[in-house]
Amino acid sequence: QVQLVESGGGLVQAGGSLRLSCAASGRTFSSYAMGWFRQAPGKEREFVAAISSSGSSTYYADSVKGRFTISRDNAKNTVLLQMNSLKPEDTAVYYCAAGPIFRGLRVGQYDYWGQGTQVTVSP
Repeated sequence: QVQLVESGGGLVQAGGSLRLSCAASGRTFSSYAMGWFRQAPGKEREFVAAISSSGSSTYYADSVKGRFTISRDNAKNTVLLQMNSLKPEDTAVYYCAAGPIFRGLRVGQYDYWGQGTQVTVSP
């Protein structure tokens, strides 16, 4: 029902910023809550941020709170992750996901996933 394509990853120095974009296809996009996850080498995929279907509510992992901002534009079928004050420990593959409920913190709570985009933060 929903296909997700991510972009915007790359290499940035510590303290810098990146904006990740997730473009969705499907007429039911606006009914889904969206989330961002990340997975670093040797670690499990972890929750980063979530946004409700309307965009009125957001939730963040403690590790990124105050630095990352999730937003969505339902008219454009797009969800964004603005990442500021990046740290080397933010280095990971970042994934966009769509699911039926807001604030799903587990991988299994989402039905659709993007391909992932690499974010590398150098010291």
